[in-house]
Amino acid sequence: MTTKKKSISKEDIVSIYMNTILEKGQKPKSVYLFAKENDFTEAEFYAFFGTLEGLEKEIFRLFFENTVSLLHKNEEYQQYDMKNKMLSFYFTFFEVLTANRSYVIEVLKMDRNPLKNLVQLTSLRESFKEYVSEILTDDYRLEVEKLQKFQEKTIQESAWLQLMLTIKFWMEDASPAFEKTDIFIEKSVNASFELMNVAPMNHLIDLGKFLFKEKMYSKQ
Repeated sequence: MTTKKKSISKEDIVSIYMNTILEKGQKPKSVYLFAKENDFTEAEFYAFFGTLEGLEKEIFRLFFENTVSLLHKNEEYQQYDMKNKMLSFYFTFFEVLTANRSYVIEVLKMDRNPLKNLVQLTSLRESFKEYVSEILTDDYRLEVEKLQKFQEKTIQESAWLQLMLTIKFWMEDASPAFEKTDIFIEKSVNASFELMNVAPMNHLIDLGKFLFKEKMYSKQ
């Protein structure tokens, strides 16, 4: 009697791919070879991913999802203000990256062209920008509604740039337990929230409105 072959899961394929990268130090040449060498079919691969590049992007998105899942298990997290939510995200996200450090370092340095390596982060980028939008509170929003959409996009992009700089710092960090990265996170997040302080900007907008009205009335 032949035993039925166990179906392969999305998580199985992710794990196999990461191990392949770490053991061989190079990416599979094709989906066909990747599937054949690991005893599953192309059809099973395509049930979850469209391409090998799509799989690579999904791995970093899963790092993000794992981070958010861990954050929501902390009952106190929902009560945090935006800055403390962002700090919690950073510390948790880099714990997840550290648990997979060998893979992350390998794939983000694999190609001589850094831009090709960064393509893997496109799904992470979109997920992270959505996260920033979700935790953005009125404390950091301009009072003028017409400027809020532009402001939100600016905050999302600057937050993404900050995350990229932190990843680069972490990749080069040789300190025990990556303690320098922890210091970098705290200082950079604190600094970014100081720059996001909208009170002075709201005052400038109010002054601009006042001067505009005064100018209009003076012409009458």
